[in-house]
Amino acid sequence: MAVVLGMIVMALSLKAETVLPDISLPAPHMEGGKPLMTTLKDRQTSRTYSTKPLPLQVVSDLLWAACGINRVDSGKRTAPSTRNWQEIAIYVVLPEGTYLYDAKTNVLRAVAKGDLRKQTGMQDFVATAPLNLVYVADTSKMKGVSSEDVALYSGADTGFISQNVYLYCASEGLATVVRGMVDRAVLAKALNLPDQHRIVFAQTVGYPAVDGK
Repeated sequence: MAVVLGMIVMALSLKAETVLPDISLPAPHMEGGKPLMTTLKDRQTSRTYSTKPLPLQVVSDLLWAACGINRVDSGKRTAPSTRNWQEIAIYVVLPEGTYLYDAKTNVLRAVAKGDLRKQTGMQDFVATAPLNLVYVADTSKMKGVSSEDVALYSGADTGFISQNVYLYCASEGLATVVRGMVDRAVLAKALNLPDQHRIVFAQTVGYPAVDGK
């Protein structure tokens, strides 16, 4: 009996080590930051990043700025979307695993354990930057439009979100770049995306590199 119980405890321990838990984010800070015109002046693209991790408060603020809910009564977002489809999901790729941002609960929903950062792009820096965002369009929400318009609208809606990220980063002294060079088939498989979910762009975020680090 003792041997059996020991085996059960060991199995549960191994399972706990292989399961990626969800992350409850702190409430986003919705005040402060630089004035809009200063933020626009400082907005820029960067391809050099420190490996320093981003605090959860920064991640929470970043994601709320990107596409969080700013009108609780209607569930509408900080970024517009065509016909209010809200078809763009944000996957958050961190060193320990990949998560799906749940704006309604402000939780990162676990998707895949392990480091998938390298698979989010073809540039070297994506593998070591602390955070990569992957924007995925759920085309099943995009009713009544042609396949050409699906690409047009999902690209535009992702652009709104990625620009919000740019402005947040400019306001907070972070570095970022939005990227189209992604092996979408490989990354979609790693994220176990269904056929109607299409990767649009990815975006890297981190602290600026200092002295090459």
